[in-house]
Amino acid sequence: MGNDAPSATSSTLAEVDYGAVQASPEFQRLRRTHRSFVFPVLGACLAWYFAYVLLASYAHDFMSTRVFGSVNIAMVLGLAQVVTTFAVTMWYVHYANKRLDPLAEEIRDEIETGVFENEEAR
Repeated sequence: MGNDAPSATSSTLAEVDYGAVQASPEFQRLRRTHRSFVFPVLGACLAWYFAYVLLASYAHDFMSTRVFGSVNIAMVLGLAQVVTTFAVTMWYVHYANKRLDPLAEEIRDEIETGVFENEEAR
């Protein structure tokens, strides 16, 4: 983890055909893999967030139901929102380390070896 890539000079980076990188099957696979995780999780998190807001707005009696002491359902669900945020963050980091980073490293290696050099720069 981190930026342990060899430092590339700006002239080397200027020669990279970023259009070719973006059009490559490897980059498309990276993008598809990223989106296949992010979009469903984002949808679920937004649904969970809006459900909480709607419950807080329209289900006052339900949300004010005491669970124990002075703790009510609204407080428990609000805390669950925070826990969900941390859980999803840890899940994404694990997913990125296992699935996204190897694909990105493969693309970076191809860029550094000159696979995607501009024809004009040669």
